[in-house]
Amino acid sequence: MASPSVISNPVTNTDRSRDSKRRKKNKSQLRHQQQHSNSPTKWKSQEQQQIYSSKLHKALTTSSPPRGGKAVREAADRVLAATAKGRTRWSRAILTNRLKLKFRKQRNKKQRMIAAATGISRCKKPRVSVLKLKGKGLPSMQRKVRFLGGLVPGCRKEPLPVILEETIDYIPALEMQVRAMTALFNLLSSSGDAASASNSAPPS
Repeated sequence: MASPSVISNPVTNTDRSRDSKRRKKNKSQLRHQQQHSNSPTKWKSQEQQQIYSSKLHKALTTSSPPRGGKAVREAADRVLAATAKGRTRWSRAILTNRLKLKFRKQRNKKQRMIAAATGISRCKKPRVSVLKLKGKGLPSMQRKVRFLGGLVPGCRKEPLPVILEETIDYIPALEMQVRAMTALFNLLSSSGDAASASNSAPPS
């Protein structure tokens, strides 16, 4: 009578281990889906566009006046990454790249000050990128994947599934950015036209 229980125990243990593995896998998949699900539709919502527009308007008005289109573009990308709250690779790449540029500018400023004080300047030799040399011999599919990875921030060296996942979120975010900037431009231009019209009107 003891033999059936001895035989059945390993089966139940393996079943339990399979169930626990299945539950862990389902939990990880659910967590992953919660992080990345509905992200393209999220960027298409009017509420998200209003949040981004208000943040962008605040960033452009509170900071020093932008010197050109490049500064506006950088501010728009920075606010877009902040609106994504760093949940995606491309948003984290934009935010960290901003910090890297800041430290690089500070380092270059110090180097220029040292060169001006000592009269010694270090000229950097032009370097040929190894990735560019390797890219010439790649098949067409790999070149396309690498090109797409270069377009999406933070995906230059990532595998194809990661690049596609980030692209699915990044493109709707850019579309929302264009809509918000267009609406903001129309609003500011219309208010500017109204102000100029009231200033040019003759006093009664």
